[in-house]
Amino acid sequence: VKKKKLEPLETYVPAVLLTQDQFRDLEKSLEFEKPRYDESRSLLRSGPASSLRINIRAVAQYASSSGQGKAASDAVDECLRALEDLDSLLLQASRNNPSASVDVMRSKISVALGALDNLLQTVPSAVLDKGKAIADAYRTPTDDYEMGDATELDPRSKQLQDIL
Repeated sequence: VKKKKLEPLETYVPAVLLTQDQFRDLEKSLEFEKPRYDESRSLLRSGPASSLRINIRAVAQYASSSGQGKAASDAVDECLRALEDLDSLLLQASRNNPSASVDVMRSKISVALGALDNLLQTVPSAVLDKGKAIADAYRTPTDDYEMGDATELDPRSKQLQDIL
């Protein structure tokens, strides 16, 4: 089987950064008195998070070529395990299982965020800075538009807001 050649590292970093934001939004949604677990669960499969597995494995592959493969691989495994546990907890909670605690869900999100931070530490600083600039540009509406009009420019942004 021939492997597909990876895109440049710069294409994966902004998506990982935006996924971190998505997880922080998910964590905030758990603060409501009655969280909507089914919507929170679908948030794990939409937007930047939908391609998280591909993106973090690609970043880890680049880290391997620069001699940081073990740290990157451990971070990927830790992140994916935490997200699988979180998904399971959200499913249990949506079925009104009392053993699915919001505190445990928050801890799984924290583990995933920490693992993504560890993975991003393997990225060269110039690439990381460029990725942050791209992610910031994606998050921040341009000065020419008011905040209300910004969601019309990006339907995924509106979709995320509708879910939350």
